[in-house]
Amino acid sequence: MSTEYERALAAADYIRAAVVKAGLTLPTAALVLGSGLGFLAEEIVDGIRLPYGDIPHFPVSSVTGHAGVLTVGTLSGREVFAFSGRTHYYEGHDLRTVTFYVRVLHLLGVRTLLLTNAAGGVNEQFAAGDLMLITDHIKLCADSPVRGESDERFTPRFFDMSRTYSPRLCDAAREVATRLGLSLREGTYFFMGGPQYETPAEIRAIGALGGDAVGMSTVPEAIVAAGCGMEVMGLSCITNMAAGVLPDTTLSHAEVTATAAKAAATFGRLVRELIPLL
Repeated sequence: MSTEYERALAAADYIRAAVVKAGLTLPTAALVLGSGLGFLAEEIVDGIRLPYGDIPHFPVSSVTGHAGVLTVGTLSGREVFAFSGRTHYYEGHDLRTVTFYVRVLHLLGVRTLLLTNAAGGVNEQFAAGDLMLITDHIKLCADSPVRGESDERFTPRFFDMSRTYSPRLCDAAREVATRLGLSLREGTYFFMGGPQYETPAEIRAIGALGGDAVGMSTVPEAIVAAGCGMEVMGLSCITNMAAGVLPDTTLSHAEVTATAAKAAATFGRLVRELIPLL
């Protein structure tokens, strides 16, 4: 049975070979296109598209709206790896599988990772359609993407998480939002395993603990990226207010995808301008 390192190396070798064959430069920055942002992959020029199912050992997402394609090429004048969709813990994957692609990126020499997602608003000052810069996160579930056998070719056994979301990149996001005249919220993202949405009581607890938004992704990847020494930026689109924040509302995935689609143009403007700064 192959080791995690051997599986990640096989995936990295496959991607590297495809990039070299296409005559492209191997990027040092990557972005994950969450719900509503998949259209940015179509804007990549001089690129190649690699379905996740073709990459050795890559997990394939089963979630509607997650295309499951890695695009490599140039966006906003910068060579990038762009992931259209991701896998989630709630699909039945363990967190090591969810974060497999981050380890692959580490072996490919990626130094900067931009993570985007759709999230529920917990902070009552927020509204559906807002964009939020993630300045920190909370993860209280016991599982961890670095639990188990330690391989320091990826991450050390113990590592610091106090500056997970790069202060440099946070400053860049603030500057770009100001320049574009965009309102950019800031806050703490609270990770929940899902797939069920949270109860009103859970949302009250999340708010009391300091969470401003809640979602089912991003944090596992940010943990591994931090351990690998990458700079991380996190951006959320607030696609709905979480359970109990607004009276007489029922949450649905249809609402999430519809709001993400409405906010996509603004979200896309911000991401395009940030890419050269990664």
